[in-house]
Amino acid sequence: MTATKSHRKLTIGITTAAILAAGVGVANADVSPSAPAGAVAGSSRHSGWAGITREQVQIDFGKGWVTKAELTYPSNARGRLPVVVFLHGSGHNDMNQTLPEGKGSTFVPLAQAAGREGFATLRFNKRGVTDIGPVESTDPAQLLPENPYRQIQLDAASVIRFAARSPRIDPSKIYLLGHSEGTNVAANLAGDPKKYGIPKPAGVVEMGVVGKPIEDLLTFQIYGRLLLQLHDEFDVDGDGRLTATEATDGLVGLPKAEADQFRSVLLDGRKVSAATDRDHDGRIAIDAEAGAVLRETTHIDDYPNVPGLDPYVVSYAKDFARFPTVTQALPKFRGPTLMLNGENDLQTPARAAIAADAAVAAAGNKDHKLVIYPGMAHTMNITPKFHPVFGEPDKQVITEIQGWLKSHR
Repeated sequence: MTATKSHRKLTIGITTAAILAAGVGVANADVSPSAPAGAVAGSSRHSGWAGITREQVQIDFGKGWVTKAELTYPSNARGRLPVVVFLHGSGHNDMNQTLPEGKGSTFVPLAQAAGREGFATLRFNKRGVTDIGPVESTDPAQLLPENPYRQIQLDAASVIRFAARSPRIDPSKIYLLGHSEGTNVAANLAGDPKKYGIPKPAGVVEMGVVGKPIEDLLTFQIYGRLLLQLHDEFDVDGDGRLTATEATDGLVGLPKAEADQFRSVLLDGRKVSAATDRDHDGRIAIDAEAGAVLRETTHIDDYPNVPGLDPYVVSYAKDFARFPTVTQALPKFRGPTLMLNGENDLQTPARAAIAADAAVAAAGNKDHKLVIYPGMAHTMNITPKFHPVFGEPDKQVITEIQGWLKSHR
């Protein structure tokens, strides 16, 4: 077993290969003795476990996979507690949703905040992940199963059933907190709990909301974001067309590979590209001219068989597309919802979260809230829009979730 980085750069977006294969099966679990604060499953960079007991548990997902998980709860707690179950973004994520490049984790600070409000939490390694890192199994049947998104749903349901059977948990107070792919999983399960054999969740928290079909989101990630960048960072006078000066200035400061990609579309030396400037007016229309060339060079019209897209991602996207989006599924859930999205999110755009929240409201749910954070990207941290850097959720995001949990306890 080795720690791999093959998909880590995109690990929390929905563009990466995800996980797992079919069969609902009731999850069995083994619980180890209580672990002291700072035990192995937590990140060493975090010291916020004081007053929180951590139990290392195992959950049987079926099909030959028993996953490691961690159940936490306030050490002085008495009686059954509400619990937050964490649902990852896409990729082979560990229970902390450890971020690439040593940038910390998504879930540890949120679990600690929930614990401070009297909640238990349950975090788990995805199928195929053996330990924090993440460390991946060498078994392709676990890492690359058929019907991968369907299996992710079923494994999440197993975790929820495990939580419901725990003597420390109030089964009527199970909250789902999903990030990216996890927002769709949470919405699918909450929208039809009987189908998945789980108790009705008490509430749903969504971070980086999958409010549009996966084809739309992948098209935006691969193609649309390039046009957005041309409009936002190149088109100084906002007329939708680029002069040679605007194109040249826009390349300044970009990473070489990115600059080369745009240069090949926009410029021939000091002049605009004659091949792109199809009406020969000396300016490049971003949408009609640059957009047409970029459609050809990205091969986005061949979706899902886009060159360079990992075959497993293609399989994942096809399977994902069979299920409702958050916008379609979450309105069927009649409990409280909280949606959070970064305004600069280029993987699950804020507009998709706005559409999802509007659908929840239109369905008659009075207890819903949407927060769009300026300056934040997909991992809910403040970072440049077109060159985001991974980071743990900003303090204001943690405070928002903590307050929402407190008010719905």
